[in-house]
Amino acid sequence: MLNTETPASQHASLDQYPTTELVNVLVDDQFKAVEAVRAAAPRIAAAVTAALPRMEAGGRLIYVGAGTSGRLGVLDSVELYPTFSWPHGRAVALLAGGTDAMFVAVEGAEDDIVQGAADLQSVNVGKDDVVLCIAASGGTPYVLGALRAARAAGALTVGFANNPDAPVATEAEIGVTLDTGPEAISGSTRLKAGTSQKIALNTFSSALMVRLNKVYGNLMVDLKATNAKLVRRAIRLTTFATGADDESARQVLEQCGFHVKVAIVALSKKIQVEQARALLDSANGSVRDALAS
Repeated sequence: MLNTETPASQHASLDQYPTTELVNVLVDDQFKAVEAVRAAAPRIAAAVTAALPRMEAGGRLIYVGAGTSGRLGVLDSVELYPTFSWPHGRAVALLAGGTDAMFVAVEGAEDDIVQGAADLQSVNVGKDDVVLCIAASGGTPYVLGALRAARAAGALTVGFANNPDAPVATEAEIGVTLDTGPEAISGSTRLKAGTSQKIALNTFSSALMVRLNKVYGNLMVDLKATNAKLVRRAIRLTTFATGADDESARQVLEQCGFHVKVAIVALSKKIQVEQARALLDSANGSVRDALAS
């Protein structure tokens, strides 16, 4: 029996726990998710290193999963645009059962290995793409179908699984095993298995965006200011990085479409917005290199 499906012997009477103890058990069990991701950190780092040149060449991140795993892939993909200005078309999420399965479980969709391959092929996967295959069990047919199609197309495949020696991890070029063990509620991988996947995906994509010069220091300087909250954040980031007052920061941000990177370089070097943008272009988007030039 897979670890993720094995009943946790220490919680055989879970339904009889007092509510406070029940909540504490469920919370405490989540710490194992962090431990599992920490143990897998070298593999996640290897995935970032392997993905970087493909992203620099114009490739896409393609997330594939079913159920909770697939929804976590969707979540990671959609958050890259507002956080890092990563183009929508370069973060693709494939979910067993299609878009509707994000909100309503589509039973049986995860068992279709042929559909997994077909869905992957439908997005015209290429050699510069990175396909992130996510499955708690590590043997979900839909995900395996997509993984094998991705490998055949020459894409980089990264497999995330919660059981040791699982096919999704062993068949991918880079396997990331998040060994979270049995769940407090047996088989409910929306618990710490899902938490570990969320942490791992978040870590992978965030580290990749740092390597792609989307961050200056620890400031998210490539965000999209798409609402009032993010406009205020753009101003705060700019003032923090440059020492400028709020009004000066806002004025320059308005000139460059609230692109924090450009505003930081323009204010720091006391140059025009277009000059700052040109410096950033020549520095491959690195604020640090643009400031040093």
